[in-house]
Amino acid sequence: MILPELTVDDLIATGYLAVASTLFPLIPPAAVYDEMKTALDQRTPLSLIRLGDGELLTLAHDIVIPTEQAVRWGYFLPYAGINLPDPLTREALANSLQIADLIGVPESRHPSYQGLLFPILRHYGIDYRKLRMTSSVVNYTLNEEGFLSKLLVGRKILIIGNEAPGLSMLLEQQGFQISGIIHPVQGVADVSRVMEQTIGIEFDIALVAAGVAAVLICTRIAKEQGKVSFDLGHLANKLESGEVNLETRL
Repeated sequence: MILPELTVDDLIATGYLAVASTLFPLIPPAAVYDEMKTALDQRTPLSLIRLGDGELLTLAHDIVIPTEQAVRWGYFLPYAGINLPDPLTREALANSLQIADLIGVPESRHPSYQGLLFPILRHYGIDYRKLRMTSSVVNYTLNEEGFLSKLLVGRKILIIGNEAPGLSMLLEQQGFQISGIIHPVQGVADVSRVMEQTIGIEFDIALVAAGVAAVLICTRIAKEQGKVSFDLGHLANKLESGEVNLETRL
């Protein structure tokens, strides 16, 4: 059998029409900024967490894929602050998915990204259509489009993570108000200590760069302290090292 005259692009376009009704929109960076600014202005809680392969492998181990496979794929997990198996952290992360206000999810359909995300949600009975999802790289796009610096102007900022000293110095040099730093964060086992330290610090927004633990810290800050929290991720490293500049929106 042959298929004359139709190109691969023709076939893709035809298939797209068949599934277009199932497309699910991600919240764009400008709308994420608006929500975070509103929460800061009104002093209401908001947590923005992001799911990368570290978080997804932790959530998936022993329920979607065998622990051995998760360890093999996630050779970097000790660097991200977790050693598998860890069912307690897995369940804590699953709870965070259900209470987070905004969730950054991977756009990649790679087996360790979306290939794990939706089976995880099905396992926990979480309807993705009820989640408020943005891209997992929203930390980068918020900065690239100048929204991050605009969000931080006039705010009391708490920085949490191993890059906190360098990042706080950088932001202070640019005129931002740092109300406190918490470092180091020694993995998911350190979350309770970090939360205890946040109690004595007055802040408007917490920028958290702490591997897998960041998801737990961000949702707890919003829930327990009623503040805005943002999982900054590796953007903190790139800003601190000078690889990336804090962009200003004109």
